[in-house]
Amino acid sequence: MREKLLQCFKEVPIVAAAKSEAELEQCLKSRSRVIFLLFGDICTIASMVRRVKEAGKMAIVHLDLIDGLAPKDVSVDFIESATEADGIITTKSALIRYANQKGMLTIQRYFLLDSRVLDNLSRTGCPADFLEVLPGVMPKIIRHLVETTGKPIIAGGMIRDKEDVQNALSAGAVAVSSTNDKAWS
Repeated sequence: MREKLLQCFKEVPIVAAAKSEAELEQCLKSRSRVIFLLFGDICTIASMVRRVKEAGKMAIVHLDLIDGLAPKDVSVDFIESATEADGIITTKSALIRYANQKGMLTIQRYFLLDSRVLDNLSRTGCPADFLEVLPGVMPKIIRHLVETTGKPIIAGGMIRDKEDVQNALSAGAVAVSSTNDKAWS
């Protein structure tokens, strides 16, 4: 699954991310081959994933943002058994490890708030297949993480336009995620 995602990023290095039903509709029409689902609940997530899959795109569910799911292994089990999701995003290392044991595609999201977070991430590593770093408008930091972590980096957060996308990709990010449809083209 990791290789499939990397191939999608080679074809279109933009991830369309949806925080609402209206945004999901826009994502489904976008050129992006990958959609991050950043909203929903346990009653709607399976049908949302199905719509993404029917559109011929990969569906990655942000576990932490789905109402009714707790930061527990059973939430990973639910996404795996009740949806056709291609993978998960979470900020929780324990959920990443558990999902990896189950063979799921994993993306760990990091909020780079200060140098301590950056140092810990660079030093301790991460078991996820991919890292998503926010804000994604820090090319120098993205370059540093590419060099120190050995993980594919997805830049997200604060990506507003073509220049932000180009800067992140030039710094070594494999893709850029954004809810801003202006950044998708």
